Amino acid sequence: MDIKRPEQAHENRTPVRVLHVLGRLDMGGAETMLMNIYRHIDRTKLQFDFMIHTTDKCDYSDEIIDLGGKIYSIDRYSGKNHFSYKNRWKAFFETNPEYRIIHGHMRSTASIYLGIAKNYGLRTIVHSHSVSSGYGIESLIKNLLQYRIRYVADYFFACSKAAGVWLFGEKVCKSTNFFIVNNSIDAKKFIYDRAVELRKRRELDIEGKFVIGHVGRFHGSKNHDFIIDVFKSVQEINPNVSLLLVGEGSTKERIENRVADLKLQDSVVFTGKRSDIHELLQAMDLFVFPSLYEGLGLGLIEAQAVGLPCIVSDCIPDEAVISSSVEALSLDNKERWIERIIYHIKSQKAYKYNAYEVIKNSGFDIRESTNWLEDFYLKQGVR
Repeated sequence: MDIKRPEQAHENRTPVRVLHVLGRLDMGGAETMLMNIYRHIDRTKLQFDFMIHTTDKCDYSDEIIDLGGKIYSIDRYSGKNHFSYKNRWKAFFETNPEYRIIHGHMRSTASIYLGIAKNYGLRTIVHSHSVSSGYGIESLIKNLLQYRIRYVADYFFACSKAAGVWLFGEKVCKSTNFFIVNNSIDAKKFIYDRAVELRKRRELDIEGKFVIGHVGRFHGSKNHDFIIDVFKSVQEINPNVSLLLVGEGSTKERIENRVADLKLQDSVVFTGKRSDIHELLQAMDLFVFPSLYEGLGLGLIEAQAVGLPCIVSDCIPDEAVISSSVEALSLDNKERWIERIIYHIKSQKAYKYNAYEVIKNSGFDIRESTNWLEDFYLKQGVR
């Protein structure tokens, strides 16, 4: 968490309502971070509501309603619907004057909806969770749309310095309106427990195996093809290994087919979306994270919380490395990845340990982040 702290706000009799803007409410990094905070805020003082760009029921929809939040929907921006998109936002603020703060996590159209929100007197926050828009024509369009954000928002949040500089530029990141907000976790849930490890291994039918694991959505940036290539070579050297892949996404079916083509299906476990990631991590012996880019890398924070040894790409932001259990390697040297994994298999050390104090002292425990954001929101919400 950045050392700059807002002043304590005055008490409010009714909760200050904060409108968060996202694409969806599924189990992605930004959404999970936001839900971790939402579960821990004092909801007698603050309440979160959500504007999303889909009418689908999402992973977190039911929980948000149970916590007292509201979910609104708006059509995705296509360019062709530019004026109707703007009019929808204007109509929303006309009929919902209770909002004092808008917190934008969807950056591509943030300059549009934050600009409109400012005209209705809201304090505007934009939050950078990444360091890339991906590749191709779509990424170029996103980059053009999001450039104006730095001239529109009142406050600028980022999960890392690199994510801030990428979206807002160096000048903004040196200003007093820029804050690094850690993608924090409920660290107590991740405290290593041998009984949990054994139970999960039985459930997944990976008892007696050396388990290499990864948590992340199936997307090109997560580099699952690299994981499969490395795992195949490792298994040829030591057959007594399993690969545990946690998540869903657009490339999952292709990766599943590739695993079958390589005849690895008996050694690779696809769990899909899971709400018990804190327990699945405990079933692993080694965590691999060869991302092509990351805003931060929430999965890596969670793996360190369990006390797992981690081998990651050298593209991971420095802020995500908070323990001595992380080793960063170049993606250009696949043989080195294989060599280091084999080393961990042969060493057979009991690496996992209670890493709660490491997480807490690094500022990644959810309680610290929640307290900071409560203070910040309440200060902005006082009129």
